[in-house]
Amino acid sequence: MDTLVDDAGSFPLPLGVNRETFDKAYQLARDAIVNGRDIRKDDFLLENFCAVTLDSFKKKILSGLDVVNYPQQYDGMSQVGDAIRTAMAKGSFLVEEKQAVLPEVQLISEEAKALSEEFGKKILLRVSLFGPMEQYLKEIGTTPYSDVLESFAETIRRFAKNSILNSKHIETKVVSIDEPSFGFLSIAAGSDLIRDVLEKAFDFQGAVRQIHLHSSSRLPDLLEVGNIDVLSFEYAASPKNIESVSRKMLEAADKQIRVGVSRTDIDSIMAELHDKGVAKPTAEQLVDGEEVIKKRYVSAKEKFGERMTFTGPDCGLGSWPSQEAAQLLLKRTVDAVKKV
Repeated sequence: MDTLVDDAGSFPLPLGVNRETFDKAYQLARDAIVNGRDIRKDDFLLENFCAVTLDSFKKKILSGLDVVNYPQQYDGMSQVGDAIRTAMAKGSFLVEEKQAVLPEVQLISEEAKALSEEFGKKILLRVSLFGPMEQYLKEIGTTPYSDVLESFAETIRRFAKNSILNSKHIETKVVSIDEPSFGFLSIAAGSDLIRDVLEKAFDFQGAVRQIHLHSSSRLPDLLEVGNIDVLSFEYAASPKNIESVSRKMLEAADKQIRVGVSRTDIDSIMAELHDKGVAKPTAEQLVDGEEVIKKRYVSAKEKFGERMTFTGPDCGLGSWPSQEAAQLLLKRTVDAVKKV
């Protein structure tokens, strides 16, 4: 089975697009969608959210990705966190079903026919959102309250379920719930509660269910979560992550793995170049060479074999200096993998 190349989500805003204006447009777009209005009929939203999002999504498609994450250009934690805080202000920790929407996914769904015709293929979409434990750490802290955690998990499940598209023009191939702090800063909860929370968050059908992590230190907890299909780890910048994972472990738990094969830790990359005397690196200098990416991919594929069903960049590209540099990284990753 071929290993599919996807990306982890975030993408830079185009040069010249004002961050505050985009964020305002995003929030207004979300409110309009929740209230049943067509955001494409509002000139402000059409220019400052729709056009920006669709143009960025097309750049990702043009890179050759098999599965394309919507361009996450609004703060990832706030996508769900805004809705959680609105619910908390009303005395609840559970976001209402109709409020659990991602504007980017709704827009891409409405434009699916045009996108499919433009690129001559069915669009395979990846949807990423920060998970219940990450949201809990930000809003509540490390002390575990099981009822609150379960409400957060149900909220994430609702966002995921509402993001699953399936038509002749577009299909949500993957839903990734991101838990980057898990294993570093964790809620002081037992393994049973953690597994229950993740089982609930991933309790949906219709897409491959990934969990994206930055640490593999609590791997045993994840292997026992039946609703998780794919474990996703950084490898390019954190090679030790996959040392604690074996093909035998994945087979025993009937799990697959996604391994990141191109670096996205832009601050470290720029610092390394600066130490070499490169003060203003070009996009070409920022992106790993194709042979380097290929070598990582081959090494990981040899280790995991058929259990490695996805690959791509380590993480998102939202903090990269330009869309051109980010697109080059995506394209080079695709080219390296496809040539193996």
